[in-house]
Amino acid sequence: MLLTINIGNSSLRFGLFNNNYNLKCNCSWIINSNPHRSLDEYILLFRNIYQQYGILSKLIQNIVIGSVVPPLTNIVEQSLYEIHKIKPIIVDRYSYSPIKHYSHQLGTDLYANAIAAYTLYKHKKTTLVVDFGTALSLTCIDNKYGKLQGVIIAPGVNSSLTALIGNTAQLSQIELKKPSSILGQYTETCIQSGIIYGYISMVEGLINRINKELKTNCFVIATGGLSHIYTPLTKKIHLKDKLHTIKGLKILFHWNQ
Repeated sequence: MLLTINIGNSSLRFGLFNNNYNLKCNCSWIINSNPHRSLDEYILLFRNIYQQYGILSKLIQNIVIGSVVPPLTNIVEQSLYEIHKIKPIIVDRYSYSPIKHYSHQLGTDLYANAIAAYTLYKHKKTTLVVDFGTALSLTCIDNKYGKLQGVIIAPGVNSSLTALIGNTAQLSQIELKKPSSILGQYTETCIQSGIIYGYISMVEGLINRINKELKTNCFVIATGGLSHIYTPLTKKIHLKDKLHTIKGLKILFHWNQ
């Protein structure tokens, strides 16, 4: 089996796949990446998760890691090596794939989103991946030529909400959910409206501008931890796939093993 890990600023997403070209994920889980853990703590945490999900570590034959947090990459790699005695493959924007791009700053997660969109939706002329992660990102791919058209990055939903609450007196934690009406009557529903409807309006506006500039209608995929909240609120997003990024890492693994 292949263990796939996407290391982000807020979380680590894991996916367990059969060691072939099938992109069906057998098992997936997520852990918080904010706490500072030691090597021994990561080893214990990973072993406990395997036990929780009934995963036999000896069945994992390959490991691939994509990361946008260099300090975490090494310790996760070391802890997995201690458990499996397998050296993980680290993929990044320089890893080989059919995707053509000219950026020396492209995040591994965005590159993975691009290759997954190109591979899975090649029958579409142009795909756009909206990632509701630590940052809100939109990655556009010309599927005919495998060319990365470009990326948009904006502050993430949780980052904006945390910044707002942190700078507002007498506010408790706001639950991230759709309010009953666009105009709120209480502080909580007012903020929920701004965060929910404000962000979906921004996403719709950006999709419209991209379509206008490219003179096409992109096929839009939503991914990321908050995609389930925003996808039902718009017809501009055609498909939701929380595992889109780790599928991309799996594809990159097969291109670079």
